[in-house]
Amino acid sequence: MKFKTTPEGEMALVPREEYERLKAIEQEAKEDAGVAALIARAKKEIAGGVPLIPKEVVDRLADGDNPIRVLRQFREQTQAELAAGVEITQNYLSDLETGKRKGPFELHQKIARCLGVPFDLLAPIAVSLAEADPAQIAKHKQVIADKRRQRGQR
Repeated sequence: MKFKTTPEGEMALVPREEYERLKAIEQEAKEDAGVAALIARAKKEIAGGVPLIPKEVVDRLADGDNPIRVLRQFREQTQAELAAGVEITQNYLSDLETGKRKGPFELHQKIARCLGVPFDLLAPIAVSLAEADPAQIAKHKQVIADKRRQRGQR
């Protein structure tokens, strides 16, 4: 290794191979620091009460299985129990689990609370109320339009 004095100070001149080796070590150290930060955050979340989810459950979610069904089964609840807990019919819950219907964000938040899991696990399948029940939204809009017309006739 050689040293050279420049206006910015003394510089080390290293062969390209040595430079690349040092850069790889630096990158590895950054990755190690990132992993350490993730572990520290996970420990803090666990200590704060964030639920732990077994690998087999995570694998099912990653494989695209319906998260409501996967998490309900993980919590050992029947459809009837979960439906009663979130105040919907068992048929509606069955439709959500099979993908025949979509549920609004608010319902998925209730399901997450009832199952004791983070909402983030259900958020990807949640939709707006308008998407979940367009007929109800259309009916609501019609009622509002009718009331406005009635007020205009007075």
